[in-house]
Amino acid sequence: MQIFAAMSGGAFVPKIVSTRQVAMEYGRHGHEVIRKYSDLAFDKETHLPIVYCFDGLGTENDMQYYGQTCNVMGEILLSRGDMARPHHMLTHVITNLDATTLEKRYGKQVRSRMREMFNLVSFNADSPDKRV
Repeated sequence: MQIFAAMSGGAFVPKIVSTRQVAMEYGRHGHEVIRKYSDLAFDKETHLPIVYCFDGLGTENDMQYYGQTCNVMGEILLSRGDMARPHHMLTHVITNLDATTLEKRYGKQVRSRMREMFNLVSFNADSPDKRV
């Protein structure tokens, strides 16, 4: 993703953020975090949508804010999916999980949205780690 980011230009350079950080941020600030990454995710000067790359999808925990449990990344992906076409909001994710595991974790609606939003780039299971 870092190579992809280096090849992107201007407003299309993705901001890479850890899904675990997003979930922990929700635990401190609540639903405003979901809005931060969805309907408030527009550059203040250009008004273009901010491109995010959520790293480690599936490693985050469901979080609580004042007793209300939330699947934070599931909500963010649904919200960004709603905004993808009308606002040209681009989203990238990095995960080690397969489609079946993602569906178990986030549900059928999120998996369906992911099919609509994403192009899949996969590597063989015996492929060396790309983070080294």
